[in-house]
Amino acid sequence: MNKRILGLMSISASLISAHSLAAGFQLNSQSATGIGRAFSGDAVIADNASVLSRNPASMAMFDSPALSLGLTYADIDVTIKDVNYGPINYGSERDAAEDKIIPNAYYIHPLNERLAIGVAAFSNFGTGTDISALNNSGAAVTPVDLFGKTEIVTMNFNTSLSYRVNQQLSVGAGLDLIYGEGTLNRTGEVIGGSTVQSTLVDVEADGWAIGGIVGATYEFNDKNRLGMSYRISPEFVAEGKVNYGGQSYDEIHIPLPNILQIAGYHELNPQWAVHYTTQHTSWSDFDHITVTGSQAEQTVKSYQWKNSWLFSLGATYQINSKWTARAGYMYDQGVVDELSSLSIPDSDRNWYTAGATYHLSRHSSIDFGLALVRGEDVEVKENSSIPGLGQVVGHTRSNAAYYSMQYNYSF
Repeated sequence: MNKRILGLMSISASLISAHSLAAGFQLNSQSATGIGRAFSGDAVIADNASVLSRNPASMAMFDSPALSLGLTYADIDVTIKDVNYGPINYGSERDAAEDKIIPNAYYIHPLNERLAIGVAAFSNFGTGTDISALNNSGAAVTPVDLFGKTEIVTMNFNTSLSYRVNQQLSVGAGLDLIYGEGTLNRTGEVIGGSTVQSTLVDVEADGWAIGGIVGATYEFNDKNRLGMSYRISPEFVAEGKVNYGGQSYDEIHIPLPNILQIAGYHELNPQWAVHYTTQHTSWSDFDHITVTGSQAEQTVKSYQWKNSWLFSLGATYQINSKWTARAGYMYDQGVVDELSSLSIPDSDRNWYTAGATYHLSRHSSIDFGLALVRGEDVEVKENSSIPGLGQVVGHTRSNAAYYSMQYNYSF
């Protein structure tokens, strides 16, 4: 394996930081190609090496080494407004998340007619909001346990293997070495205008975990195929500065969901193809964020989300030998059930996407992808544990625009 490629993957993945614009804090930004078609059919199309992020079995369709390197710029628009407790108004935060650059890298290497190996660096999860400014409203009593900075970022370093069973069926499996960072801070004046300060949560921690993915593809012929994958995500454990309720702990635990994906691709004629994806994410696994230490386990935050579905549909049009165009639509179901949170805004979202590929030569191409993500206005009701307070109400909305570019090379 080329050491330069592996080094570039490590550097790229280490830059990842993002606010999620998918259900919960799941990311959909793994490739420019995928963004352009709303990730429809991404687990089985296999038009470049980025398929490795969705289904390792699809590597069996490559007959030569392939490399893909990409960057996505996420223009994030998260608004949290009209936050109040009865007659007390804490104000609004109209820029609660920063714009981010999200890189990715993939390399697939066929070993023989049946076996292929691949390595990848990308992210599946990330969120980042900062609403600590709401602590400065000057109100008589402030819910500092609800207002603060929240950031969770994970990075996948994946190694996968595929095996072609016969002309139709291929299977694959991969190992995810996941690096993650978490920052949670809840600090401010509990009683406004006085010196009564409170630091309820102060966490800056990181760590590693191991997950995996299995997949399969079935090729009816060279124009019609189906793919399926199942990604197993661990409970992520991070160490570092972990302070909660005035006490120090050893670790913070963040459970991550598993992801099931089914995709199809159908070439209608030499110019047109349609593709689709159905995805299920087990967000009910993300029930509590906890801290542990010698003095036992404490729950920092309960979420109790529900499992979610994602549906996407897209089409590809071969304009000529140089240009390929694609477009897609995705419906992404929100995960919030009875417990909602100001720090991780969520709702059903609609994705409207378009993209293109320019073929530089027989071996190389550049992909472009654009996605407009539109969320819904959601009323959030969250209970504060600060004495004298109860249910705090606010309104949230998350929108985004993704601009993505990717270079592909077939050796």
